[in-house]
Amino acid sequence: MEEVERSGPSVEEALEVALEELGASEQEVVVEIVQEPRSGVLGIGAQDAVVRVRLKARGEELSEDELEEQAEIACEFLEGLLERMDIAASVEPGLEDGSMYVDLLGEGDEQADDDMALLIGRHGQTLDALQELTRVVVGRRTEGRCRVIVDVEDYRKRRRRRLEGRARDLAKRVQRSGREEALEPLTAFERKIVHDAVSGVSGVTTESRGEEPERYVVIRPSG
Repeated sequence: MEEVERSGPSVEEALEVALEELGASEQEVVVEIVQEPRSGVLGIGAQDAVVRVRLKARGEELSEDELEEQAEIACEFLEGLLERMDIAASVEPGLEDGSMYVDLLGEGDEQADDDMALLIGRHGQTLDALQELTRVVVGRRTEGRCRVIVDVEDYRKRRRRRLEGRARDLAKRVQRSGREEALEPLTAFERKIVHDAVSGVSGVTTESRGEEPERYVVIRPSG
């Protein structure tokens, strides 16, 4: 199987299901957004996101120039959004470990700390919303999958490093014990981090279980 089409409440959740089925990371696939999610009015007319995902052939990675173009669009959008929110912060693009980040950075005073906490939100929920808005804007301008990651004061980078380390440690424990291990409920973005981290450990695999917002990842022996 080299291509699947799956649906979910958000693009990230639909993509997660497709990646699990293909046994691939996001870097190994091409994603087409067939349908954006819509909440409807009082639940009437609501629709799930639909994505079509296929394994990449050689030479289909985004070039650095293409990533920089996406980052420029994201920066322009986020700068305008921050201005409308009356939040003083710098917006800085940067390539790190093959991923293009757009970082929102405060000015170091007490008000800036409050503003950055507001932009992150409880468990990163506001940051996830900023990511989704940026994804839509970049996708419409480039007619392609947004590969820019929005971050606030390195929140995502720190969270990624902690999750990757924990996921690999649990995967090695599963290797030794032969018993599955479950993580706490995670966002779709965080679940993908776990899936990707564990994909490099032999003899184990991952799957997501449960319903949002309590959906979580289980690491179990493969085969």
